[in-house]
Amino acid sequence: QVQLVESGGGSVQAGGSLRLSCATSGYQYSFYCMGWFRQAPGKEREGVATISPGGGSTDYADSVKGRFTISRDNAKNTLYLEMNSLKPEDTAMYYCARPQRPGRCYGLDAGFGYWGQGTQVTVSS
Repeated sequence: QVQLVESGGGSVQAGGSLRLSCATSGYQYSFYCMGWFRQAPGKEREGVATISPGGGSTDYADSVKGRFTISRDNAKNTLYLEMNSLKPEDTAMYYCARPQRPGRCYGLDAGFGYWGQGTQVTVSS
């Protein structure tokens, strides 16, 4: 079955960096768009970034553009999110996700149906 396992979260001070990873299994990883999402307490889930199956096309929420970088290693079936210049407002549970169907991405919150358990990111001021 589809499995998505995030890691790399933690606590950092504002201005710091973290790199999240998402190890996947149970499906043909290179066929699917992948995404990172986050949810802070009391807030709705927010799409952070998506990446096309081959890695050549990416999309970002305005709130993270220029600070976060999504990437993937199709040989290792792993998704990454490099987060720099972190701000307290980046504090949230971060999830990787896969759409229901293979193929290109259709937006930051379109068609994602499989989710990992999440990894907590806490940024202090």
